Amino acid sequence: MARAMRFFGLLLRTLFLLVVVVTTARVAMPQNESFATLYDTPSDLVRILLGAAVCFFVAIQIFQYSRNPADMRKWVPIGLTILPLAVICAMVIW
Repeated sequence: MARAMRFFGLLLRTLFLLVVVVTTARVAMPQNESFATLYDTPSDLVRILLGAAVCFFVAIQIFQYSRNPADMRKWVPIGLTILPLAVICAMVIW
């Protein structure tokens, strides 16, 4: 049972972080322009650079998880609460 809870916590944590990466990448895209005209608008360039940095940092966090089983079990109630909210937020933003 403890091994299953640890795996479920890891799965919920990974899914949440993937939703955060996808949502951040979507928000960081240029609003009215393409990538070819990116240098014309400095605010879009800053938005993409910051979004890429955040996506990179969160993607690294997917692979750097705690080896402590108790930490992964903590993610079960957190993940069950926050993952649906993150998915709803991603659907609204999309």
